[in-house]
Amino acid sequence: MKILTVLTSHDQLGDTGKKTGFWLEELAAPYYAMKDAGAEIVLASPKGGQPPLDPKSDDADAQTEDTRRFKADAEAQAALAATVELASVKADDFDAVFYPGGHGPLWDLANDADSIALIEAFAKADKPTGFVCHAPGVLKSVHGPDGKPLVEGRKVTGFTNSEEEAVGLTEVVPFLVENVLSANGGDYSKGPDWGSYVLVDGKLVTGQNPGSSREAAEALLGLLKG
Repeated sequence: MKILTVLTSHDQLGDTGKKTGFWLEELAAPYYAMKDAGAEIVLASPKGGQPPLDPKSDDADAQTEDTRRFKADAEAQAALAATVELASVKADDFDAVFYPGGHGPLWDLANDADSIALIEAFAKADKPTGFVCHAPGVLKSVHGPDGKPLVEGRKVTGFTNSEEEAVGLTEVVPFLVENVLSANGGDYSKGPDWGSYVLVDGKLVTGQNPGSSREAAEALLGLLKG
């Protein structure tokens, strides 16, 4: 069981002068759900090397058992510092792919040709794909084997407009995840803000927010175990 995890390389929060990147819990919780289940995990990013961490996800109040474990895990830290370049990976070499969120993916992965082609290859091969929080936004320009948007007619979730409003970034992000999933024909639904909410439709897994990270990874593993 070999799972590719794709992280952002983007670290600028629009024109605010502030930093963004991937959200720590959204990497750490799935990482250990997968690792403890016996999966081999490969980390990738568009630029390769150390991906940027959203500094807010490193705040004391954002820490969990998984994030603390990840920060103390020398093997995990070494893997994170040496992510492989996204252009070098192939869907054929993996059983599934998982995308953690953070705001960074809205700027790079949502428009990244390698990422789009990779997800389309996983979908064509009918392999599980998982996305949590802002990461469902990377499906914006992804099409299924039928040429239609991958999310069209499918049950999906992702970071809500009200959650984006709560963190004060509605006017900063390049697009709102909830809006783009709906615009692409997705059957979008959501749970309470900040609560775990995960949907599985075929081989597509989507989670609403950071708190959905572990449940989303477990749903992906469930598909792999069949």
